[in-house]
Amino acid sequence: MKIILVEDDEPASAALSVALRKQNYSVEAAADGETALELATMLECDLILLDLVIPKLDGISLCRKLREQGYQKPILLLTAKDSPQDIVTGLDAGADDYVVKPYNLPELMARIRALLRRGTAPVTETLTWLELCLNPVSGEVTWSGQSLGVTATEYKLLELFLRNPQRVFSRSAIIDRLWSFDDSPTENAVTVHIKDLRQKFKAIGIDKDPIETVYGLGYRLKPATEPNPETPETETTPKQKTPNPGKKLQAIASIAQILEKYRPRLNEQIALLRQAYNALAEGKLTNELQQLAIQEAHKLAGSLGPFGYLEGSNLARKIEYLLMSPTPLGSAETYQLEQLTRSLAEELTKPPTESSLEIPAPAKARTLLVVDSDRAIATALKSQAAQLGMGIESALTLTAARQAIARTTPDLILLDIACPETSTSPGEKAGLRWLQEVAHQFPTLPILVFTALDNLADRVAVSRCGGRGFLLKPASSEQILKAIAQVLPPKATPEAKVLIVDDDPAALAVMKELLQPWGLEVTTLDNPEKFWKILTTVAPHLLILDLEMPKFNGIDLCQVVRQDPNWGDLPILVVTAHTDAQSLRQVFAVGADDFIGKPIVGPELVTRITSRIERDRFRQQLEALKHKTKEQQP
Repeated sequence: MKIILVEDDEPASAALSVALRKQNYSVEAAADGETALELATMLECDLILLDLVIPKLDGISLCRKLREQGYQKPILLLTAKDSPQDIVTGLDAGADDYVVKPYNLPELMARIRALLRRGTAPVTETLTWLELCLNPVSGEVTWSGQSLGVTATEYKLLELFLRNPQRVFSRSAIIDRLWSFDDSPTENAVTVHIKDLRQKFKAIGIDKDPIETVYGLGYRLKPATEPNPETPETETTPKQKTPNPGKKLQAIASIAQILEKYRPRLNEQIALLRQAYNALAEGKLTNELQQLAIQEAHKLAGSLGPFGYLEGSNLARKIEYLLMSPTPLGSAETYQLEQLTRSLAEELTKPPTESSLEIPAPAKARTLLVVDSDRAIATALKSQAAQLGMGIESALTLTAARQAIARTTPDLILLDIACPETSTSPGEKAGLRWLQEVAHQFPTLPILVFTALDNLADRVAVSRCGGRGFLLKPASSEQILKAIAQVLPPKATPEAKVLIVDDDPAALAVMKELLQPWGLEVTTLDNPEKFWKILTTVAPHLLILDLEMPKFNGIDLCQVVRQDPNWGDLPILVVTAHTDAQSLRQVFAVGADDFIGKPIVGPELVTRITSRIERDRFRQQLEALKHKTKEQQP
């Protein structure tokens, strides 16, 4: 579990960091309030330990700012001011608890554990998976009472998986949770730690690995119970995953929670618009109030669409345009502004529609067709093929294999070229003719030959007939799966880092909720002045910029990115309500790759982002291929 420690006293910070790490917490230290705010925005932590008297941004102001931005993690104050008024001020600012300096270390640790009990499992509760037990109090990991002897990093890895049993963690996400910026390792280090843990499982006789490798995504905790294996048949079709309606309902509920959190802010924005038309009716509308009303209407137009209020977004856009009129506003405009504001307020009393929400269906499992007269081959592979996200289909003859391909084209074929045409035909090399037939019909379908026939003539024949690989019998399931992984094309996935810059926290919150189910690691930023530091820290694969922001707008940020040689190729999408020809020309002139019009609709947002990421990856692959071809030329 990660803690952000905000303390400007370097010796005190160092001592407390050591004490926290001894309790198996990962610590990220900040010496001032502004740095702490950036860390809290960028990192996924579990608790903030905050000293009140810190430079640049004091603890009370930092606490208030975090809560205004919708930050929900526990905040524990460290304060030398123990007067009732100071404590009340800190709690009213959004802190969850406080400890008075000089503090007693055991008491501080107990208060931290108490606050962390908000999570899915209390921090002091023993975490279990079958016979595996992790005791957060003693820091011991056992299997059936036998100590596993894990290192501190291995302990934190196991705790991360056990506390988040349904979540897949990419290697970069694991690094963010377990290491600080100063000592972050490479992603290969995560692979090494996972491998070391698995070796320790095997060393004490654990035959069931708790950690599952999710192909193309990362790692997660395996389910503690598995379905009963199916009875082997001549031909077995894997069960296909079906979309889970509960997933969509859960996402809708999450967005509804975000909406309720920002409902007071929406009401304040409506109240400001009412104030503007009242002032206009009385002839007292100042330029300052008018500009403020334009800004709030613009924010409403951007945030209401993703919440499911498309009509509300359109009404807010009309209000924005009305207030931006170059001609003086008269009685007709006053009446129109009043009616639009009333309609907008009424719209927000209605339940949101679900049309702006789309949740990805589970990816279809890949299928391996095993063409071999020995049914034990497919049976042995079935229990381990899940590591590659695959289902197994078996054919004992070439005729049965043709029928299987006619039903559904597999993603890969494992073929014994000695497999007979029918169950009554002799074991001649009909498999080579069948290989050539299938390779001609499906030129992109990988076929791995798995046979006991080992001579140069057979290897050359397999290559000429279209085989992609040659594997000798006998071989273990692990060896077969390794050979399969080498010839199986990588599974397309939209997983990437996305940085969204928008001055409206509500719009950021709902866009993040919409994008995360698609495997995207989303970082949000509502202060454009911090853009460059966050950009270089996060290193996103795609950047989303709101066009209209204070101080530095989307045009400004797009230009500075394109002017830097390290970031010149970064895909940039601009979010804008101004889709007229002139505005779009300006957007593309500064180097944007695409735009998303407001009001934002969930499916369009996801489609634009994932398609742009895939196109950029394809472009990079083409450039790498051209470069490799050029190097090979004499």
